[in-house]
Amino acid sequence: MEWNLPNKLTMFRIILIPVFIILLAFGWSNWGDFYILNDLIPVNHVVAAIVFIIASLTDLADGKIARKNKIVTNFGKFADPLADKMLTMTAFVFLVELKMAPAWVIAIIVCRELAVTGLRMLVLEEGGTVMAAQMPGKIKTTTQMLAIIFLLLHNVIFNPFPIGEIFLYICLFFTLYSGVDYFIQSKDLFKK
Repeated sequence: MEWNLPNKLTMFRIILIPVFIILLAFGWSNWGDFYILNDLIPVNHVVAAIVFIIASLTDLADGKIARKNKIVTNFGKFADPLADKMLTMTAFVFLVELKMAPAWVIAIIVCRELAVTGLRMLVLEEGGTVMAAQMPGKIKTTTQMLAIIFLLLHNVIFNPFPIGEIFLYICLFFTLYSGVDYFIQSKDLFKK
């Protein structure tokens, strides 16, 4: 594996995932709560949100750096999307456990992610090229990350406006739309 900056950022994001898990799984309320804009929020949720934000920013940075410097490696092609899915799926599972997101929405998102990942692998196996993310997929990813951040922060900035839930349902729409789009683009593969 080449240890260029984008790959280091991807590895850093992967390392942050267990940190994120520990914060939410073992943080409970023994860390206490504090007020943000007159809302009481568990400290571990705020710290987990900060870790998630840092991890999300590394995703943005590694992609920009790789494109700008034309640094494309097999490790990066494999690990970058894997790290993204591991991070967001982990966050979504905890949001369900914390009763901050409905399980049926998260189940659809997780199924779509697995289906599209499988489709991409099938396309590569058949000698095709991996489809670049289109705008609906980018909107899906952005709204996923915003939903996770605002839900972990209990919509504190916009309370009582449910901004986290709104981003979650926008994400659900673009999850379905972009997933269907990927399969439509690959229809020739299924004709074989």
